[in-house]
Amino acid sequence: MSHPPAGYMKDNIARKAHDLAAKEQPVKSQQGSNPKSDSSTSVTELPIDLKAERRLVKKLDLILLPLFTLAYCTNFIDRTAIGNAKIAGIERDLGMSGFDYNIALTVFYIFYISVEIPSNLALKHFGSVWLAAMITSFGVVSIGTAFIKSYSSLIVTRVFLGLAEGGTLSGLTYILSRYYRRKELVLRVGIFFGLSPTLAGAFGGLLASGLLSISDIGTVTSWRKIFLVEGIITTGFGLLCFWILPADPQNTRMFNEEERALALARIDADQAVKTHGRREPTSFRLILRSFSLHTSLCCFCYMMANISFQGLSLFLPTVVATLGHYTVVQSQLRTVPPYIAGAVWAVVCSYYGYHRKQRAVPIIFSALLMVTGYAISVGSINSHARYAACFLSVAGGSLIGPMYLAWGTDNAAPDTVRAVATALIPGIGAFGSIIAVWTYLPNDAPNYHNGNSLNLSTSSAIFTLAIAGLVYLRWENAQRDRGRRNYRLNGKSYEEIEQLGYLHPNFRYQT
Repeated sequence: MSHPPAGYMKDNIARKAHDLAAKEQPVKSQQGSNPKSDSSTSVTELPIDLKAERRLVKKLDLILLPLFTLAYCTNFIDRTAIGNAKIAGIERDLGMSGFDYNIALTVFYIFYISVEIPSNLALKHFGSVWLAAMITSFGVVSIGTAFIKSYSSLIVTRVFLGLAEGGTLSGLTYILSRYYRRKELVLRVGIFFGLSPTLAGAFGGLLASGLLSISDIGTVTSWRKIFLVEGIITTGFGLLCFWILPADPQNTRMFNEEERALALARIDADQAVKTHGRREPTSFRLILRSFSLHTSLCCFCYMMANISFQGLSLFLPTVVATLGHYTVVQSQLRTVPPYIAGAVWAVVCSYYGYHRKQRAVPIIFSALLMVTGYAISVGSINSHARYAACFLSVAGGSLIGPMYLAWGTDNAAPDTVRAVATALIPGIGAFGSIIAVWTYLPNDAPNYHNGNSLNLSTSSAIFTLAIAGLVYLRWENAQRDRGRRNYRLNGKSYEEIEQLGYLHPNFRYQT
């Protein structure tokens, strides 16, 4: 039986993707086009078989969302396990005092930030095997943490954990952006990113309380059991990811030939210039272009969201313990309900943002929740009121990060810009996590007035800047509707026009 010549399959797929994409709209002149009447971002005029598209999206949802949610859950559990270990005695056992705990957390985030952009560019080059290696690596580091004997050893493990985990969130988001339309991305990022920290926080608290209630595992005692068991789970999942994480749509084994052509045509439909799944070469010029005004705003607001949310996440077990006379296990269990409330809020708001095609409005209302929660924490010393405030603060914070990441990814193009922007937002945002480490200090206990006051300020700033970002993007879209950005096409080659991305007059920002 004869086989098709080399390259036949890819050429056939490219032709089918081209045919489907060509049906999206008439061929346009690259200069002098009217973006108002010829917007390539419209998804209401698609002649693509809607039934086939719904089947494809359902298949993607059933495969990618559970997988990516689980992947980021392992990341978040391993990262924040030290919070559960803190009230289980890690400071006492390692001879830590003063700000040693805060320094250990800071070291992690410094190295976490340093690898965000390089990791995403490596992912763009090597594919999903890079992400599988990262997940396996931070599982191994977590296992190693169970056997440390000194504070200096803890610092070393936090360095390697930061290097291994940096780029996980941005990598998962980047892969999603290769499969979903821009309007679809917000719901999917909201689900996997919004659910993962909240579910991980809840599961981490339940698992920690369970492990602290059972007998020692050989020489592994107390808080060491948390790192050992969570590390084993993550390592096993990471090894499995070498086989189950999807590659690029052009190469993934998830699709048959028809599905592959449809997947490429769907992504093409959202682009100002059709590329049929082809990715442009990475260049320094495109990396610099990633630092747009909108991406910068998303980075800054994400950073402030991290100050508010990550600080409370890292110290929630300690905060809860100050609300009453609870045992260690009881404190762990009381960290679970706020995370469950956060998961529900994140999914509901992501669904709303998807169906209403809005990004800023869910952020604005989530910021109001955080403002209310931290206002209660600052203004009241009643234990029940402050515990209720944790629900509001965690719920609001659980959505803002995912929504800003989706918003920034939606409005980043072409592919290199998207890869860098998707890494920039959580990367720059992680500086907020460093600040968060120093917001709930031991000498501020038990009311943590300084930390809660700072978080009240950052939540208020997020609220204000979300409104400003919404106004700016609507104004910029209006300028493009009037043809006031058409000059950007003048005198450019096809390759230059193809790489304009979000600067192209036909590109419309998601608001």
